Amino acid sequence: MEASLPHSAEPPVLSENINTDVDVHRITAMFRRRLKLFVAVGALVFAAGALITFQQVPRYTATARVLIDQRKQQIVAPEQAVVSGLPDESSAVDTEVEVLRSRSIAERVAAQSALFTDPRWNGADAKPGLLHRIRNFFSPAEKKAVDPQIQRQEVIDALLDGLDVQRANDTFMIDVAYTSEDPAEAARLANQFASAYIADQITAKFDTTQQAAQWLNQRLGSIRQQVDSADAAVQAYKASHNLLSAQGATLTEQEISSLDQQLALARANAAEANARLQTARSQLARGSTGEDVGEALSSPVIQSLRAQRAVASQKVADMQGRYGDRHPDLLKAKRELADIDVQINQEISRIISNLEAQAQVARQHAASVEASVSQTRGTLASNNQASVKLNELQRNADAANTLYQSFLERFKQTTAQQGMEQSDARVVSAASIPTAPSEPRTTLDLAFALIVAFVVATIAIVIAEIFDSGLTTAEDIEHDFRLPALGSIPSLWSLIETEEVSPGTTPADYVVQKPLSGFAETFRNLRSALLLCRTGGAARLVAITSSLADEGKTTTSFCLGRVAALSGDRVVIVDCDLRRRGLNAFVPESHKEGLIEVLSGQRAIKDVVMKDTASGAVILPLGRSPFTPRDLFSSHAMQKVFSELQRDYDLVLLDAPPVLAVADSRSIANRADAVVMLARWRATPRKAVEAALKILAGADAFVAGIVLTRVDQKQQSKFGYGDPAYYYSSYEKYYTS
Repeated sequence: MEASLPHSAEPPVLSENINTDVDVHRITAMFRRRLKLFVAVGALVFAAGALITFQQVPRYTATARVLIDQRKQQIVAPEQAVVSGLPDESSAVDTEVEVLRSRSIAERVAAQSALFTDPRWNGADAKPGLLHRIRNFFSPAEKKAVDPQIQRQEVIDALLDGLDVQRANDTFMIDVAYTSEDPAEAARLANQFASAYIADQITAKFDTTQQAAQWLNQRLGSIRQQVDSADAAVQAYKASHNLLSAQGATLTEQEISSLDQQLALARANAAEANARLQTARSQLARGSTGEDVGEALSSPVIQSLRAQRAVASQKVADMQGRYGDRHPDLLKAKRELADIDVQINQEISRIISNLEAQAQVARQHAASVEASVSQTRGTLASNNQASVKLNELQRNADAANTLYQSFLERFKQTTAQQGMEQSDARVVSAASIPTAPSEPRTTLDLAFALIVAFVVATIAIVIAEIFDSGLTTAEDIEHDFRLPALGSIPSLWSLIETEEVSPGTTPADYVVQKPLSGFAETFRNLRSALLLCRTGGAARLVAITSSLADEGKTTTSFCLGRVAALSGDRVVIVDCDLRRRGLNAFVPESHKEGLIEVLSGQRAIKDVVMKDTASGAVILPLGRSPFTPRDLFSSHAMQKVFSELQRDYDLVLLDAPPVLAVADSRSIANRADAVVMLARWRATPRKAVEAALKILAGADAFVAGIVLTRVDQKQQSKFGYGDPAYYYSSYEKYYTS
């Protein structure tokens, strides 16, 4: 007996990198197998597009051209304009394009054209077209009354639907196009949009200028009150602090200026009077009689007395020479001369006394003026301190006056600009009535519908591929699970046209009847893969299982056993599915004992096995007893049975239950040399296979690979490029019956 292989051997790992490049053959295969879906979806979408195209009413497009004019008449200086012109920038043109598309312009046009009361526009006379019927189907039927404001907005929306505003390349030109069922209406609305845009510019500038004038007028009133309050505060402060002024200087400053002049004059007069007095005293001190004093010389009294004395002196001299010293007339004349001298001395004394009085008065006057100057200077110092606050008040008043003058000048400029607003654009080409419809573009629309149909159909088959969770090709197995694809077992009925299959023939019968057929060859390929799946020898104890039920385990096990037996191997097929007992279908009803009786010690293996006369394979069924002991496959007796079978047979096939449904499959897989996982073609979900493989990995089972069952050979040729079934049409004639 050959020893079983160790369970620690690892399955072969594919070292080839997955090719992520676009594979034209793979894409072609995807379209081939989804051709019906592709044609159905594409035809439906194209038919819908064609229906919509032919349902469309002819529409006409008229275009007006507007120029954003940078050359403007300079009626007023640019710096005086309330609203400046548009800047010479590309973004300014794009902004004006959006203004032309605005609802305010559309509302102006609708009002000018009386569209709000036009039944064709407000929905009162709408024609029930295809799209209209569709909207009515999904909208509530009882919604009859419409809010006037909502209706107004709907008219604007309908008007904007036909508008198309585009900038002409990188120029300052804007094309205003309007599309309508009526060519005359299209031209009229295009021109009205252009005119409304220009009128909107002028109106906006006029309104802005008017608002600026109103704001300036209101502001002037407020500033005027500030000016009056500031001026009143200045005057009140001047009056309260004696800072009244005339001719640019305060009264105190004028007073001190006058007093300074008076003081200088008084000091000069006092010095002059004192000088005359000092001179007179100096002359008298030198022995003068006072006659040579300046005031005496200029005194008419002294001059008169000097004249009288000169006469009297002449008379005394004459009489003295004539009469002698004792003559009475001479004495009388001498007395007269002495009287004159006395009078002269008295007059000189009076003059000296007068000089003293004048000098005293002059000194007192100078002192008085000087005192007044000192007092006035104190007042001026106090006024200077008060003028600090006055200067602040004056500055506030000057600032208010300056601001008032500035606003007043701007107000006059703004009021002068009213009525002289200019538009920044002009119409250079008015829209003319189109002679040919612009819509529908039947050829282009049908071509577009064809493209859309192709795209949608492609998306549909891609989505179908995405949601197709089943396994289809060997590449799917190798890519998703990193396990070898041991082969694909076709559905016998998919070979009806290429191989002769009699009605009622089962796959197990067919492999015997047609041992050289392509169907039988798939099992020989599976047997060859099992011979090479492990390093160190062939797998002799093979468990055949699946993730779910009805995936062809029993049929595959029996057909594989028959093909191996026909090839000369000693084969035994063991039914390990306690619930289904599928191999009982291949043994007669009289054969009621099997594996359960062997495990219970009631029978030997040779007593319960049955030989398949058609192929020579041996079948070990479970038997028909309803009794099932617990832990049947994990028992020591089961291990003993497996060892005995391996001793007597070249290949032991275990028809195991589904992994996800029955726990027995874990014990069976753990004891087997190799496990073959079956997956029904395009039916078994990838997640189910993945879950089953995880369970087997936890049971320390060696999974040799995955086999696809019930493969539709005709459809399989439309799947993965490179899969053996892809070339089935090329090699199908190779097989003989």
